[in-house]
Amino acid sequence: MKTDFKFSNLCGTVYRKGNLVFTPDGNSILSPVGNRVTLFDLVNNKTETLPFENKRDIRRLALSPNGSLLLSVDELGQTQLVNFRKRTVLHYFNFKDKVRDIQFSPDGKYFVVGLGRNVEIWRSPGFTREFAPFELHRRLAGHHDDITHISWSHDSRFFLTSAKDMTTKIFSVDPIEDFVPTTLSGHRSSVVGAWFAKDMRAIYTVSDDGAVCVRRFRPRGIEENLVFGEFPREESGKRTPTVWFTEHRYYTMLSARVQSASFNPGTSLLVLGFASGVFGIWEMPEFNKIHSLSISRKKINTVAINPTGEWLAFGSAKLGQLLVWEWKSETYVLKQQGHFYDMACIAYSGDGQYVATGGDDAKLKVWNALTGYCFITFSEHTSAVTAVHFTKGSQVVLSASLDGTVRAYDLVRYRNFRIFTSPTPVQFNSLAVDPSGEIVCAGCQDTFEIYMWSMQTGKLLDVLSGHEGPISGLVFRPDGLSLASSSWDKTVRVWDVFDRSKIVERLEHNNEVLALAYRPDGKELCASTLDGQIHFWDVLKAAPTGSIEGRRDISGGRKVQDKRTAANNSSGKSFNSLCYSADGTAVLGGGNSKYVCLYDRRSGILLRKFQVSKNQSLDGVQEKLNSKFMTEAGPADLIDSDGIDSDSEKHADRSLPGVRSGDKSNRLLKPEVRTRAVKFSPTGRQWAAASTEGLLIYSLDDTLLFDPYELDEDVTPDTIRDLSRKGDHLRALVNAFRLNEKYVIREVYEAVPPLDVVLLTKDFPEAYLERLLKFIGGIMESSQLLEYHLRWVSGLLSNHGTFVKTRSVALQPVLRMLQRGILRLHQDIGSVCDKNYYSLNYLLVQGKRVGEAEKEESGDVTMNDVFSGFDDDVEVGDSSDDGMDVDDATA
Repeated sequence: MKTDFKFSNLCGTVYRKGNLVFTPDGNSILSPVGNRVTLFDLVNNKTETLPFENKRDIRRLALSPNGSLLLSVDELGQTQLVNFRKRTVLHYFNFKDKVRDIQFSPDGKYFVVGLGRNVEIWRSPGFTREFAPFELHRRLAGHHDDITHISWSHDSRFFLTSAKDMTTKIFSVDPIEDFVPTTLSGHRSSVVGAWFAKDMRAIYTVSDDGAVCVRRFRPRGIEENLVFGEFPREESGKRTPTVWFTEHRYYTMLSARVQSASFNPGTSLLVLGFASGVFGIWEMPEFNKIHSLSISRKKINTVAINPTGEWLAFGSAKLGQLLVWEWKSETYVLKQQGHFYDMACIAYSGDGQYVATGGDDAKLKVWNALTGYCFITFSEHTSAVTAVHFTKGSQVVLSASLDGTVRAYDLVRYRNFRIFTSPTPVQFNSLAVDPSGEIVCAGCQDTFEIYMWSMQTGKLLDVLSGHEGPISGLVFRPDGLSLASSSWDKTVRVWDVFDRSKIVERLEHNNEVLALAYRPDGKELCASTLDGQIHFWDVLKAAPTGSIEGRRDISGGRKVQDKRTAANNSSGKSFNSLCYSADGTAVLGGGNSKYVCLYDRRSGILLRKFQVSKNQSLDGVQEKLNSKFMTEAGPADLIDSDGIDSDSEKHADRSLPGVRSGDKSNRLLKPEVRTRAVKFSPTGRQWAAASTEGLLIYSLDDTLLFDPYELDEDVTPDTIRDLSRKGDHLRALVNAFRLNEKYVIREVYEAVPPLDVVLLTKDFPEAYLERLLKFIGGIMESSQLLEYHLRWVSGLLSNHGTFVKTRSVALQPVLRMLQRGILRLHQDIGSVCDKNYYSLNYLLVQGKRVGEAEKEESGDVTMNDVFSGFDDDVEVGDSSDDGMDVDDATA
């Protein structure tokens, strides 16, 4: 059993809090998800969670203009400098204060950080490892309240800072003669943002009360707008007095307050996000309203515009929503939302491509395991979803809920086609479906019974009674002959659902049973108990075969309000979810802890222990607590000191007039780190965990595939041609792709004998499969070797079908290119064949007519004798030069 599983992606969470950042090309967007960063590729339709973690929830992100450096800042100001292209952390730094905003200069030489009321200018570090890569350039002050926004001028000489003191200040990076920092006032509420116009002749400021001011720069007493940064002088050499003045003041005329704003200088578009979930687009400086739309029920916390100004990104922290809107066509480019509350259960489809998740928000979501996108959400349940299960064909997914229903959903038509209910209202917390998909069973936690329905009719077939405690788990034997159920009555019972005359096997335990699972071959059953042990049973003999003591392995982490240390605390030391690996040699277990344990079944040894999160914003991550964070009022982490990280509407007490600060006794709640469900993929190459952070996917498949062919050989065109002449076509083709010269690739590719193509495709490395298919699709339309290309495509897809299927989304553009090229050739050949077919028919008909006429005149040799070898229905399907049928080419 391989144990080198690595974290590959985070699904189920698309946005938590912080700002959204577009990449310089505008095709991808970075979103903070807890203490991680997820990259959403909007063009290729896939997601990638970067492999590093901050200590706490990320608050601000900043990406350099060339897209090479990424600054990730958490709640306490601890920063990671990341090489964005290589996905590696270069340096750690602590600003020692909460960062309000951070922005790179357009030239990439500096970045500005807003720390409380002060502003610091730092030089951008490089890629070399240095002892102190962060170098402070200047520290500026002047605001009387916390800074809210920072923006740069396009020449990187000046920047604007907005603050809660209702002012905007203009600072310069370096001291400039005759320039002093300028304060722009006039707003009656906190300033949300301020930006320079593209021509530097205006500054636009926005406050949270919906006021938008257009400010101009001109000489004092003269009505002539100037370009800021070019300070005029009089003939005597003295500097001409200049002043900023408010030319226009506009209002959004909406009752909701502005929560976020963004401006694109290239298109002069101003986008505002409001607390009511409405956003609006205005064209500056005339403030012409272009568009407005309600996209959420909660406030929009962040707004971003891509460099071209076509796509708008919005994030709502309350609902965990991430939306990308194309305002010209008024369509969604991306619309994703995670579970509003915790994720409770997960299930893999039979081919491992899809993952279904159920949450406490009464929603069932289905995710693509490769891309990380949720493509369908079912919200028919009215209470928490407790269990999900795919049928064998992966076209139907079922869910059980505390609302007393079990629902079946069609993944082809995306509809709820069957509802299973009980005669009396109960709460279902477990679900099982037999391998044939005909029998559906659900266990309840209040009447301790198991209900059994028919999938075809939806009728209740039987009710299994006997347990004396809530049902904690249900699972069918892989061959479908029996059903196993676990309960808090300290027993596991094995039922024969098709023959009720048989005795129900009782497997007694010393403690409450929390979870159970069958081995893939159906000969063994494992069950976890409340004392942290995993018990194994021989199904045929109903006898125990061993146990694993996992109490110390699963325990870990001390909560902020725990009176005892993590080692002496009895809570959270048990497995509430178990799963066998695909080959049955290992067992995976998770519980109310930060760890997921992987055990070897035969030896009972702990193979590996995975820590699902290092986010200290969650409760139970730290092993030891620092006493200096304990105050007389309780833990300092649970006290909201400035209201930044809390919802002001929730904490402010509006019952008395004049009260603004709210109730000081209110406390923040830290989510507890835990794993509620774990599940292995049927392919055995990845497993998923439903944790507090979201759906964590660990995989054996690394994004960088290892290339094992002649790593020490100098790859040159001459050596590649020598390999091709010697008959080593596989190595020659691989080295040609490594060299990446198109003419060399084509020369080696066409030198392969047609009879050796099928043999070469079997051993062709999968690391270069996508590039080879893309190369064939590019030359197919301009080449005459149609049958040769089709042999390559057929051999590659036949021998590497599993690889192509598991990466069908990533290979979709290449497969579409091949399909388009083959269809175009099919149409061209079909038109030629049709033309030849009708031409030959025409010649035959004309020949018969001429023959009949000559026969009537002379009575000698007729044309029928000439065309005696032709039939009236001419077959021209083999008219192509290579003798291949058109239908075969299409296939």
